[in-house]
Amino acid sequence: MLLHKKVREMLPGQILYVKATDPSTRRDIPRFCEFLGHELIEQFHQEDSYEYYIRKGTQ
Repeated sequence: MLLHKKVREMLPGQILYVKATDPSTRRDIPRFCEFLGHELIEQFHQEDSYEYYIRKGTQ
């Protein structure tokens, strides 16, 4: 929910950096991007954190 709210506040084309500790984000964030038309630019897994760069789509 926090991710969805933040993306709503952004302008199309802006990039959001997300850092999470929940391993389920490996599944949830790519699905979120695909479903809502955002671009998952990169994703990283480092030790106990998961990091993502998301470009907001035109929606």
